[in-house]
Amino acid sequence: MIELRYTGLAFDEQELIDFIKASGKNYMVQGQTLKKLESHTKPHSLDVWLRTRFSKMQDTKLADNYVIDALVETGKFVAAEDKCPKSGRLCKSIRLV
Repeated sequence: MIELRYTGLAFDEQELIDFIKASGKNYMVQGQTLKKLESHTKPHSLDVWLRTRFSKMQDTKLADNYVIDALVETGKFVAAEDKCPKSGRLCKSIRLV
């Protein structure tokens, strides 16, 4: 389980692995932002994925560097930079090992 900082919430990293694999990619961009969910500019990001799972926190940045570090510590992910599906620019991401 990956705990989100300051929220008392957690998620199973296997759910994230399954979601990434189902997307046909081997990575997901981080997409952390202070914007409200409705204004988020990276709809295919880890931040949006987390916000949609925790409806009480949908307007709170959840995919911070603490979460990235925790995912990397599982040994199932590496921190990387990958092409954002929306903007086409390189963005901080997590990649499956």
